[in-house]
Amino acid sequence: MTLAYQIEGDLTVQEITIEELLHQGYGNLIDVRSPGEFARDTIPGAVNIPLFSDAERAQVGTAYKREGQAAAQWLGMQIVSPKMEELMRAIRQRAEELGEPPTIFCWRGGMRSRAMATFATFSGIPVRRLTGGYRAYRQHVVRTIEPYELKMPVFLLHGMTGVGKTELLRRLEAKGCPVLDLERMAGHRGSVFGHIGKGKPANQKMFDARLFEALRRCENAPYLLMEAESKRIGNAVQPAFLMEAKEQAVHIRLHAPLDVRVQRLYDEYVVPFAWRPDFAEKVIASFSTIARRIPTEQAALARNALQAGDYRSAIASLLVYYYDPRYQNKQNGYVPSFHHHVDASDLDEAERQIIFMIEDTLKFR
Repeated sequence: MTLAYQIEGDLTVQEITIEELLHQGYGNLIDVRSPGEFARDTIPGAVNIPLFSDAERAQVGTAYKREGQAAAQWLGMQIVSPKMEELMRAIRQRAEELGEPPTIFCWRGGMRSRAMATFATFSGIPVRRLTGGYRAYRQHVVRTIEPYELKMPVFLLHGMTGVGKTELLRRLEAKGCPVLDLERMAGHRGSVFGHIGKGKPANQKMFDARLFEALRRCENAPYLLMEAESKRIGNAVQPAFLMEAKEQAVHIRLHAPLDVRVQRLYDEYVVPFAWRPDFAEKVIASFSTIARRIPTEQAALARNALQAGDYRSAIASLLVYYYDPRYQNKQNGYVPSFHHHVDASDLDEAERQIIFMIEDTLKFR
């Protein structure tokens, strides 16, 4: 049931529960926590209009511990007052751009969201306030994911590094296929080089939130399409229900020649990011974490190639002497047999074959 609290006369702030928010859909979420809190985890799709900066939040917290709530509230008022007009302009602009009342939230639906919602209402901006804040959302995500069961068939793409699994998932998703792109949710491409160009990988909370949102979108899908991933992707660990579903999946193995795979990895990892001043340093640092697992002579050749900027040679060496053997060992113990094999040398043709295989398999389900 939607609630509201009265400020003065007819001025009220509408309060909405997480269940109502999820049921109604939300396109205008405003997280008023500090930038640091927002960067760690938030509700997917939210924008950050912080009441306090990270330093200001720390000041208020210190005042609360040393002098009590009243002193902290007074300090907060002093900090916020000079920038209140700027904050209200940002909220109003967001409302006008999206044509929807903003839903404001903080960590647990406390004083920060109440202050912002109250000022917005006084300013003539209709807003909603999420009761329980981000914590209520997180609790809802955990309650949903922990016992979750996938009831639809799962199609799983396998293949050695560089074969085109991620690109095919993107293409198929663009065609309307229901896809769970776990690497995108994790902000990581699943290898020691997977963080390059991706920014900071998602933590577990953000991965769970993105997975939760994807599952909501695919709730009534006739099937799901995923890439075969290790249990851990970057900083995130897949929930048990996904690992169990993969065991029962329809397994599709993609193949492509070495030269094709090398070029694809070069185009994905090198071309977009090689211009950055720290690119070579990051690549060599990542290589150093696996060098001892590669035969000594080949590791030296790969390092020399990286230092010389000969990335294609280095990629080929890493595939032959590191990634391909590891992939083969994993597959030997993971899947008893593959249901389908697809030549992914031509991604257009591979895309067509995968769609045909899915449609043909579903006919007999």
